[in-house]
Amino acid sequence: MSDYDYDLFVIGAGSGGTRAARVSASYGAKVAVAEEYRVGGTCVIRGCVPKKMLVYGSHFSEDLEDGKNFGWTWDNAQFDWVTLRDKILADVDRLNNAYTDTLKNHDVEILLERAEIAGPHEVKLASGKIVTAKYILIATGAWPDVPEFPGSEYMSTSNEMFHLDKLPETVIISGGGYIANEFAGIFNGLGSEVTVVNRSDVILRGYDESLRDRLLQIALTKGIMYKFNCTFDKIEKREDGSLDVYMDGKTRPVQADVVLAATGRRPKIDGLGLENAGVKINEKDAIIVDDYSRTNVENIYAVGDVTDRVQLTPVAIREGQAFADTVFGDNPRTVDYHCIPSAVFSQPPIASVGLTEGEARNQYGNIKVYSSDFRAMRNVFADRHERSLYKMIVEHQSGKILGLHMIGPDAPEILQAAAIAVKAGLTKQAFDDTVALHPSMAEELVLFK
Repeated sequence: MSDYDYDLFVIGAGSGGTRAARVSASYGAKVAVAEEYRVGGTCVIRGCVPKKMLVYGSHFSEDLEDGKNFGWTWDNAQFDWVTLRDKILADVDRLNNAYTDTLKNHDVEILLERAEIAGPHEVKLASGKIVTAKYILIATGAWPDVPEFPGSEYMSTSNEMFHLDKLPETVIISGGGYIANEFAGIFNGLGSEVTVVNRSDVILRGYDESLRDRLLQIALTKGIMYKFNCTFDKIEKREDGSLDVYMDGKTRPVQADVVLAATGRRPKIDGLGLENAGVKINEKDAIIVDDYSRTNVENIYAVGDVTDRVQLTPVAIREGQAFADTVFGDNPRTVDYHCIPSAVFSQPPIASVGLTEGEARNQYGNIKVYSSDFRAMRNVFADRHERSLYKMIVEHQSGKILGLHMIGPDAPEILQAAAIAVKAGLTKQAFDDTVALHPSMAEELVLFK
């Protein structure tokens, strides 16, 4: 008989927590998961999955327009926000149920209530009950960070954007990262007037500069407005619910229906009780862990965005898998964070893996940069002047590919396969030796000169 109620208690049923719970249970562990909101976590419930559906929905405005050159006509085409919103929320319900069923099918006990750490082996539930566990895994993820200034409480976050009662006519977005640029493309495509306000003059910091510049050019052409080196002074709410937004010391406000705070996310540790077990955090409020996701407390682990590693859903899943294999599968494993592909589902989307041109020059010095700047065949036929850009960063002496960066239709779908080659350390010659798949955008990857 165990000295504890559970072998493993997981706090948070997001992507990392559910993978760790399910696999640990498959190894024979007695597992419980506490989730205060809905099983599935940020990505599934209020993040990348429903957001991708919004991207799909918003792109039909261009598709319908382009269709005219392909012989299609649509009379009185109209968009209804409530139809799209409710369809997305219904799909979120489906995924929530699927995640729940997966845990139940692996005999994981699900506790739909808030939990906090009460001691090294103790967890206190919102009901007041205290349970014990040999191991505790923290997988509470991250939460939108809202800046503080007068009236900032009137700002929305990405969490609320999927539940709007109606499509806003005007949207102001604070931030320059991937969430800001994705929602800018979404609401612009749906017909809203969109302004992105950024406190610096750089968008998508960390992505290749050429791709960032190309996205900015295209976004401006689409009618998205940008205010750089701009800060918020205050927001006031009108009787009709609209917002007066004061920026950069100007006395005349800009009116908006929605102001979205997209200035980053912070680890969700508030009220988690870390101090009750002595779990250490860093200056970013992220839980400090070692290569095996273990905290400074021997039996307490953490995975996903609550740690200061890579904030991506597939990474959290791998960390959860590695935790289960290590602790319950007698197969110690770590996660390799080198060459992780990522994407921005802007319009058009960006996809990237490996070093940017600037990073490669700093690390290797002597590099070669290959690029292809072209219009996709569909855009040519539709008389759309939007241009794609692919870049390959290569170490000069060895020919090894250091990075691949793309902006254009379906870039993430194309890069996923190409990222395997970069991860494997292949050379540009391997791409040159591969026959092009014609006609496709992907063939540009093997035609670099």
